[in-house]
Amino acid sequence: MRELVYYVAVSLDGFIAGPAGEFDAFPVEGDHMAALNDRFADAIPTDIADAYGIQSDGSMFDSVLMGWNTYEVGRTASPYRHLRQIVFSRTRTESDIPGETRNLTVTDEDPVDAVRRLKAESGRSIWLCGGGSLAGALVDEIDRLVLKRNPVLFGDGIPLFTPGVYDPQRFDEIETTAYESGVVVSEYVRHSAQRVIGNS
Repeated sequence: MRELVYYVAVSLDGFIAGPAGEFDAFPVEGDHMAALNDRFADAIPTDIADAYGIQSDGSMFDSVLMGWNTYEVGRTASPYRHLRQIVFSRTRTESDIPGETRNLTVTDEDPVDAVRRLKAESGRSIWLCGGGSLAGALVDEIDRLVLKRNPVLFGDGIPLFTPGVYDPQRFDEIETTAYESGVVVSEYVRHSAQRVIGNS
C-alpha cells in the first residue's frame, strides 16, 4: 500500500502560509534548493519545472491532494499537470476554474475515503500539498511528514494542522538535514511504519 506524504514548508512558529495564503517569506534561494529540487522534483509546479529544466518524472509522487484555498493561491488552472491533481471543496466545482484543467479533479468526497481508495491503488506515493484544514482532516492517514522548517516567524497564518481533538500521535524522526540557508528539513514516519518513500 502506498503512502500519504505531507511534504510542506513551515515557519518556525508552525504556519504554512500567512493569513491570506502568503508564502513569499519562505526563502527560495540557498543551498537547500538543489537538494529539494532533486529529491522532490515531482512537487514543483509543472510550468516552473519546465522553465528551469527540472525533470518531474513521477518517480516519487503520482498524485497531489490540496484544499481549494491552497489550490487557489497558485492562480494556475492546472498547476501540477504532470500529476493527478485532486482538489477538495464542498462548494466549488471544476466549472469555477477558468482555463485548462488537465489531470485535475475538484471533488466534495470525504478526504479520508478518497485517500483510503487511492492508497489501495497501485502507484507511487500521494503528496498532501495542503492546507492545514485538509491536513487536519487527514491526520490519521498521514504516513510520512517531510517538514521544511524555514528561519522565519509569521506570527499568524494558516497552521500546519488546524486544531482538532486532542489525540497525540507519535512519529519517528528518520532524517534531519540543516542547510547553510537556515532551512532545516526533517523527515518523520508514523511510529513503526518504516517504509521507502515512493514505493508502488
